[in-house]
Amino acid sequence: MTPPTHETGMVDRPTVNIRFSAAEIATRVEDMAADLAQKLPADTLVVSVLKGSFVFAADLIRALSRAGANWSMDFITLSSYGTGTQTSGHVRVVRDIVDDVRDRDVLLVDDILESGLTLSFAKSLLAERGARRVWICTLLDKPHKRRAELQADFVGFEAGDEFLVGYGLDWAHRFRGLPYIGVVEKTA
Repeated sequence: MTPPTHETGMVDRPTVNIRFSAAEIATRVEDMAADLAQKLPADTLVVSVLKGSFVFAADLIRALSRAGANWSMDFITLSSYGTGTQTSGHVRVVRDIVDDVRDRDVLLVDDILESGLTLSFAKSLLAERGARRVWICTLLDKPHKRRAELQADFVGFEAGDEFLVGYGLDWAHRFRGLPYIGVVEKTA
């Protein structure tokens, strides 16, 4: 699916219908942080999968701090989508983490768990590098889209078979900045 354009070449702004409001997301992130702070060790390393999880990860790390868990954070950029809406099935590391994961619990944070291929790749990579345990925390879960045997340990919301944007989720690198998660209305 590519963004519709006018004859002038300007990209149309399709309608986005709210699926999860900013208030619902904020409440859920606080609840998740409280749960994580109780269940995971004090030396947990948070690894945010970029680009999609950056908004969720930023809110989550602040909520974790409010919950008393002042964990360190690193970032990894993985690619399996490009500008498309379907995974290619091939995952590659675009930017690697800097921190050493040996003998540490790692909380792998992503925006959405769909096919499971990207997170399965990341979890295996961190385990191979000596992580004591790799936990998966995802804002959205689409279990019916799974292609890899992988379950998240912590989930914000379960989502249906709809293409979601906002709060870090994009459509061809657009709509990441919306404060809510919504569904792009199909255009004729």
